[in-house]
Amino acid sequence: MHSLPHIVIQSPDPTLLPALRHKIDRKTKPLGALGVLEALALQIGLIQQSLTPSLRRPSLTIFAADHGLARAGVSLYPPEVTPQMVYNFLAGGAATNIFARQHGFALQVVDAGVNADFPSDLPLRHEKLGFGTANALEAPAMSRTQAIQGLETGRRIAHEEVEKGSNVLAFGEMGIGNTSSATLLSHFLADLPIAACTGRGTGLDDAGLARKIATLEAVAARVGPGPHEVIDILAEVGGFEVVMMTGAMLGAAEKGALIVIDGFIASAALLAAMRIAPAVRDYAVFGHRSHEGGHPLLLNHLLATPLLQLDLRLGEGSGAVLAWPLLQAACGFLNEMASFEEAGVSGEAAQ
Repeated sequence: MHSLPHIVIQSPDPTLLPALRHKIDRKTKPLGALGVLEALALQIGLIQQSLTPSLRRPSLTIFAADHGLARAGVSLYPPEVTPQMVYNFLAGGAATNIFARQHGFALQVVDAGVNADFPSDLPLRHEKLGFGTANALEAPAMSRTQAIQGLETGRRIAHEEVEKGSNVLAFGEMGIGNTSSATLLSHFLADLPIAACTGRGTGLDDAGLARKIATLEAVAARVGPGPHEVIDILAEVGGFEVVMMTGAMLGAAEKGALIVIDGFIASAALLAAMRIAPAVRDYAVFGHRSHEGGHPLLLNHLLATPLLQLDLRLGEGSGAVLAWPLLQAACGFLNEMASFEEAGVSGEAAQ
């Protein structure tokens, strides 16, 4: 398997746009008064090709994997934390478990490439591409074959979630060192400067941050200037969890599902997905703006308006799940709010 899968994603048919816009504008409110919620309702209606869209079985998939680059000291936490956090997810003890339970998300955890042997009877999806990536300072993080396999696996996982009834898919990640992978992807795929995109991750001090920037600059020098194919960049600097998430986003869009993007790492995965099928962007809603260094720059590059800004820098899909009530509110007002005609309110006076 050495070539990219043939993925065709169509942008939603815009024919319904005037009818959706008219329905939103005739609600009992001043024009545009619901701001971002109006844009959200419009997007969801277009994706579902419906004037009465509905959100079903919200799903969160967390992809976990280790990074060889973590051994170069780019994180405050040791790599052993990745498998420990997987057990925490499975026990229901992580922040994202709490939020997923609160909002009724179906949650699954995928071992995309953790450097640990997990018992086969754990309630864990076993899709390991390897026991962590190679150290990208020295060699490509993974082979091209592994990267393509990761895309295909993520794509399949998303298709299965849609088959179970989900039309809203959120994706999270766990992997010590993965903000480094996201920074490098942002650099190579969006031409963003490494120093500006490099954040403190799990809490590096100034000296740690300087070391992280120097390390990532060295990785970029090893890879060399482009142009590069997206699959080659994913193989060079990606993580197994990032590659699988990229495939899952493509798979969700293929099936016409709404994708809720989490923070910096998920946004980097979307960036890679857009290189493979640009129309995937039409299916993406941005849950929040992370406090992690490169995320505001990447959101700006993606022309994205995040729904929340809570200074989160956690990952795990936490920000995507927290945005769920706003998706519900957008569909709720579109479906249930009275129009001027229904309420007997003068539209002109109310405008």
